[in-house]
Amino acid sequence: MSNNYAGLRRALEGEAGVAKRCAERLIAMRKRLDPIRRRQRDNSLMLATWNIRDFDSNKFGFGPRLPETFYYLAEIIACFDLVAVQEVNRDLTALDRLMRILGREWDYIVTDTTEGPSGNGERMAFLYNKEKVWFRKIAGEIVLPTGQLVVSQEKVRSRTGSSEEASAGAKGKNQFARSPFLVAFQSGWFRFSLCTVHIYYGKESGPALERRIDEIQRLVHFFAERQDEDSKQEKDKFGQVENYILLGDFNVVSPEHRTMEALKSRGFTVPAQIDGDAVRRKGDHYYDQIAVRVKDPRFRVLSGGLIDIFADVFRDNEEDCDLYMSYMPSEDPEGSSDVNGISPEKLYRKWRTWQMSDHCPLWIEIETDFADDYLRRIAAPTD
Repeated sequence: MSNNYAGLRRALEGEAGVAKRCAERLIAMRKRLDPIRRRQRDNSLMLATWNIRDFDSNKFGFGPRLPETFYYLAEIIACFDLVAVQEVNRDLTALDRLMRILGREWDYIVTDTTEGPSGNGERMAFLYNKEKVWFRKIAGEIVLPTGQLVVSQEKVRSRTGSSEEASAGAKGKNQFARSPFLVAFQSGWFRFSLCTVHIYYGKESGPALERRIDEIQRLVHFFAERQDEDSKQEKDKFGQVENYILLGDFNVVSPEHRTMEALKSRGFTVPAQIDGDAVRRKGDHYYDQIAVRVKDPRFRVLSGGLIDIFADVFRDNEEDCDLYMSYMPSEDPEGSSDVNGISPEKLYRKWRTWQMSDHCPLWIEIETDFADDYLRRIAAPTD
């Protein structure tokens, strides 16, 4: 079903030519995304993860998202049935605006913000199409038990940024910097618990990297222990053990790095359709991942991919750079190491990541129709 474009003209009428520009670019996006949208069908689930950069506080000073941007974000999200979104801010005004464009069949479940300097005032959310996915009434943030806490050795600034002293809890053992969020869903015959994460980043070496790796290790250990536990709590009325899918921004460095080794430990696997360089081009990062630990023998990943978010909007060319120059700050709000300042072209490429994102949506398609298997067991029982 198409997004709700009924209010587009009125929403963009404040500036001449913007509605026309937005409509033209939506047409281009729809054409490019059509092969993915056509994969939405009754017998499979289109599952995605997307870190939508700083959505939408403007705390970094690059300006709020333009009204037209919300239509571009919604066009991409509408390709899927269930999307884990990271970096949603405390104020949900932007998310609600996005949901109105997606339409009445869409809903969301969102966390509270994680307190502390590492939490960065972020929420995590699941956006889902109620016609394909239903919420199984189980949701919660993951809290590690005593003895399984994340090891942290580095000092961090206090919340006010006024001191270099280690803030309370920054050294020793901690919970996750941003609490992972688990929700139980079902699509078709497939029942699963989905956990979205935004793993601590810090630095690329030293204690901060060790903390990043330890967060990933603690997370996969937590779910492996839970799934392997011989408990009625992990089995449904048919004796099926709960299926776990982890997805989000893991800040994985590369396929060969210890961060990926940690993610693939304890029986978790990354589907071959999106593993390593399967869908990534030269220069793409590996931060975003989807890992599964599914004991249901009927589970099958049908396809997967990564969407180029700048193929049709905020393009990397002189035309769009000139077009959006008036919306951009006159200089880099974060400063520039270049004594002559940042060039307009580089500033544009940076600015546009606060319109769309500095991450691309990663997705997989999961088979959800197990009806034939169920009927065969009735028709030819084994006992």
